[in-house]
Amino acid sequence: MATSSAYPPPPPFYRLYKDYEQDPSSAPEPPPPIDGKYTVYGAEHEINQVLPSLESQGIHQLYPKGPNTDFKKELRTLNRELQLHILELADILVERPSHYARRVEDISLIFQNLHHLLNSLRPHQARATLIHMLESQIQRRKQAIEDIKQRREEAQKLLGKSLLVLDGSQTN
Repeated sequence: MATSSAYPPPPPFYRLYKDYEQDPSSAPEPPPPIDGKYTVYGAEHEINQVLPSLESQGIHQLYPKGPNTDFKKELRTLNRELQLHILELADILVERPSHYARRVEDISLIFQNLHHLLNSLRPHQARATLIHMLESQIQRRKQAIEDIKQRREEAQKLLGKSLLVLDGSQTN
């Protein structure tokens, strides 16, 4: 009967860190950052991924082009348009079921435009999320510092009282 371990053995490179506790500089340098393309599970990826335009994908853009796009306004407009097209699709399915294909294509185009707009907001979302995480870390650390200061003051008071009690008992 063969025995099996609940956990696999550690990777062999753990030996590179055997003297780390005594000499932290003995650890190997980290690998250099990847530049250009890299492969994961057989798929090749770019480091700097740029969101392709709708036109380059062969999709008609329903919102204005340019760097000054009001995302909130355009998302609301596309959302209202989507609601209208879905209602029209429901009417067409009731009245003329064979003429639904054009409405489905219109709805698909609106969804693709909504999806593209939302994807173009991802860098802003990531930046805002990072800022929020860092601010919450700062807040937690400030709170921890205040807690440590308060505990230190309490310990100093208790130590001072203990010294007074000890001094009083030694003089008697």
